[in-house]
Amino acid sequence: MNNNLVVVDDDRDSLEVLGKKLIDIGFNQVRLEASAVKLAEEVKNGLSFDLALIDMTMPEMDGVALLETIKTNSPATECIMVTAINEARIAVECLNKGAYDYLVKPVATEDLCLSIKRTLERKRLLDLLDLEKRDDLPTLENEAPFRPIITQSKKVLRILKEAELHAASLVPVLITGESGTGKELLARAIHAASPRAQYPFTPIKIIALTSSFSEATFFGQTKRAMNGAEDEGIGYLEYANKGTLFLDEIGDLPPSLQGKLLRVLQGKAFSKHGSRARQEVDLRFIAATNQNLEQMIVHKRFRKDLYCRIRGGWLHLPPLRERQEDIFLLIRNFLEKYYDVNMQGFIEKAALDALMRYHYPGNIRELKSILQSAANLARGEPIRETHLPWHITAPLKVFEDEDAAAGGSPIKPLAEVEKAHILHAYAQTGKNKSKTARRLSIGLNTLRRKLASYGIH
Repeated sequence: MNNNLVVVDDDRDSLEVLGKKLIDIGFNQVRLEASAVKLAEEVKNGLSFDLALIDMTMPEMDGVALLETIKTNSPATECIMVTAINEARIAVECLNKGAYDYLVKPVATEDLCLSIKRTLERKRLLDLLDLEKRDDLPTLENEAPFRPIITQSKKVLRILKEAELHAASLVPVLITGESGTGKELLARAIHAASPRAQYPFTPIKIIALTSSFSEATFFGQTKRAMNGAEDEGIGYLEYANKGTLFLDEIGDLPPSLQGKLLRVLQGKAFSKHGSRARQEVDLRFIAATNQNLEQMIVHKRFRKDLYCRIRGGWLHLPPLRERQEDIFLLIRNFLEKYYDVNMQGFIEKAALDALMRYHYPGNIRELKSILQSAANLARGEPIRETHLPWHITAPLKVFEDEDAAAGGSPIKPLAEVEKAHILHAYAQTGKNKSKTARRLSIGLNTLRRKLASYGIH
């Protein structure tokens, strides 16, 4: 785990025993310190930790004095007191001075693990509250997992900090946002910043599952072979054990699976399809959707109890039209494989202006698709307006001026009218492709092709 811990105890044997237990639990950043005075001076000079485990009885400075020093100079550091004396008066004094817990030696590994889990969860919640109150931009402690997310938007940077705080915990996370905003990219970053990074990140496209095999795909299945033996099929839950299961577009999860997924979240166990045997599973769940789940709950299409479970942490990614400052950064990033973007002239001003004006209903995914197509057409030459899709560069102003001069209302190109009508219908149906196709009286494949051309998949 990536949390930064310090253990303070003048007894070297106790210090090493506690340190080994922390490493066995999974913490890899643990400092063992025998001198309370030395640590107190370092804390006064700006050193901080996520968590300090402090022995009560030390010769030069006792645990209570060190606790007061830490809470005065580094209030965000959570403290757990460790002592050989089980006395209520001392425990109450420590809690009143800011300690979160009080453990009596010898500390069992199970009790230590539980206490640390609760303490770090409290720290995460307090850090989230502090983030909401701050006006300045937060900094990431672990930047590497979030580097693939290209942004200078203040709104998105704050979301990334929230994501980092959630990553350190075990709570499920729900990511919402329009199609193409980068929900899976954020989910991968959360996994990479979490203690589960070494285990699988398993994405599931819920919409790709069909009712005929979704249960077996999720839970695995037990097939009885011709000779009477059983053949075990591994499902997503078993494959992703100890890692992160990413449920993309969870709003499309069939009702028959919603209750079963809820039971997995509650009991951390499941049964394979065709078997009554229960097996435990250790998973982090991250879900994403571009639908309004609260509205779906009202219409009885999504379970409220499941919604409450998956929304342990909630992150909402804004559409690209609300983060205009990121468009040029993204353009440079996507065109790096085709051009030397550090040199001027890889894109002409008129083309860049058109890209900066466009509203991107398909968000980042649409921008990437547009740029890939334009780079292919340009063949190494600077990207010009003629290389961009017509609906981005259409001279609507010319049409509007001509119509105004003739005394009529503006006439938009047919492609623009069709696109606006399709996207309006798509939004009205809660972005349900089957319903949209029925209401527009067109085939589902036709609708999918149209949406794909707008950068919506």
